Amino acid sequence: MASIVAVIASTHHPFYYRASTATGEDRPPFADEWTRKILAFRETLTRANPDVLVMVGSDHFHQLWLDNMPQFLVGKAPFYDANWYNEEREFGLPRMLLKGQEDLSAHVLRAGLDAGFDLAFSNELRIDHSITCPIITLRPEADLPIVPIYTNIFAPPLPQPKRFVQLGQAIREIVESWPADLRVAIIGTGHLSLELGGPRQFGPHGPDPEFDQRAVEWIATGDLDNCLREVTLDSLHAPGNATHGFMDFMLMMGVAGAGAKADHVDTLDLFHTMEAYFTWYPNGAPA
Repeated sequence: MASIVAVIASTHHPFYYRASTATGEDRPPFADEWTRKILAFRETLTRANPDVLVMVGSDHFHQLWLDNMPQFLVGKAPFYDANWYNEEREFGLPRMLLKGQEDLSAHVLRAGLDAGFDLAFSNELRIDHSITCPIITLRPEADLPIVPIYTNIFAPPLPQPKRFVQLGQAIREIVESWPADLRVAIIGTGHLSLELGGPRQFGPHGPDPEFDQRAVEWIATGDLDNCLREVTLDSLHAPGNATHGFMDFMLMMGVAGAGAKADHVDTLDLFHTMEAYFTWYPNGAPA
């Protein structure tokens, strides 16, 4: 059976690639510290030595629109074109071609349906920065096959927060039941407090530092009880108009397990958001 060698959750700031590769006067003052933190975070995946990456993210209205918006979708293609023109133009992200792990995609889809999740699928999925950004930060070689899983955090009606947790728990069980002797890392990206296009977007930190502090503590300590007690679809409007992306962090807490303390925790306040990085080793830290 497959083994889960790492569970990883992070934010996905689309400007990291440009900031980290800039030189001279174009290099922002926070780039060196940001790069140091990312290199330490990257090492947590490298140490786990995975064969396959299950990648959880959310399409930013690139491929999925209001004419057809699945709540949860599994990609099951042999290859995935990645990044869109506006992401190249605005963020400087490179075009990418990512290999798919089709047999694991099929297993996730079949077992997910049997577990009570009405998962959608796509054989022609193009990936955006919610998945390419963690590949750039964690595995810039982009040499490992992926299984992309998209969640709906943008277009109401949204699934309840507890459903994200339940899906995370199911994903772990499903991957562990995959009859392949391969090492799998499950990686998901979301947001802490986040404002897009609103009056709190361009502050010196995220729009709600108090929420960010509580959220980091919930994630780092696996405190699903208090997280689920406090977080609702309505409450997530208050920290910032795009904070529903925090539910992808909740999904990853479901993968890691209630009470699971992260083996690696790091954060960085940037100009309009807090970046956060977490890694768990379900079978113990690699030597």
